[in-house]
Amino acid sequence: MLKELSDVIQKAGKILLSARDVEESVREKSGPRDLVTKYDLLVQDYLRKELLTLLPGAGFLGEEEESREDLSQKEWLFIVDPIDGTTNFVQGFRNSCVSIGLAHNGQMEFGVVYNPYDGELYASQRGNGAFLNGLPIHCQDHPLEHSLLIFGSALYYRELVPETLRLFNLAFPVVQDIRRFGSAALDLCYLAAGRAGVFFECRLSPWDYAAGSLIAREAGCTVSQMDGRELDLLHKCGVLAGSPVAYNALLRLFN
Repeated sequence: MLKELSDVIQKAGKILLSARDVEESVREKSGPRDLVTKYDLLVQDYLRKELLTLLPGAGFLGEEEESREDLSQKEWLFIVDPIDGTTNFVQGFRNSCVSIGLAHNGQMEFGVVYNPYDGELYASQRGNGAFLNGLPIHCQDHPLEHSLLIFGSALYYRELVPETLRLFNLAFPVVQDIRRFGSAALDLCYLAAGRAGVFFECRLSPWDYAAGSLIAREAGCTVSQMDGRELDLLHKCGVLAGSPVAYNALLRLFN
């Protein structure tokens, strides 16, 4: 299944690379920070067709549609973000990806994340490690003060701005430095690849973190909600992740 998912996601990435006149296809969803383009819809339609051909009868949870199924009753569930980092995509900031997670009875089993601009394919099957372009990857093992922190601003939720800034102010004097890239799926993969030590965002949707959370865990990271509870694959929640030493230090600091 991992090979099949990897093939599908790389073909989906070609749709991003073929995009032209992106700004002309943009519309706002909940506001000017929440965008969708025709390419988001094209990629999701492609993924729905291909993935449900691979696994007929599976549920499908995608960012660009409202599911009318009771997905909690599905044995297998695809959790898909056709373009994670849509604002980056619109602006030509080449840090966007396609993300596919596959859960079995509520537990992540497969995750693939593909950034077509860098040609980087992150892939994982539960219990079998994490890989970047076929090579094993592992998280850092640094203390918090020697760790880069990647954070997300939960920009769709203005009510969370004060809490995001409070946590930022707690972390900034302690960590090595801070980065903000605009794609939670890639942020989690960067942890897995050892490019940073910790990550947080106060609210994300399942398609933002499903695949990336498995890849990060299989690379040795700890991933949870902001208070340490298990992630909720069917609902929005905050996400805290990192190499175990740095994660534990940040969890103590925040809570």
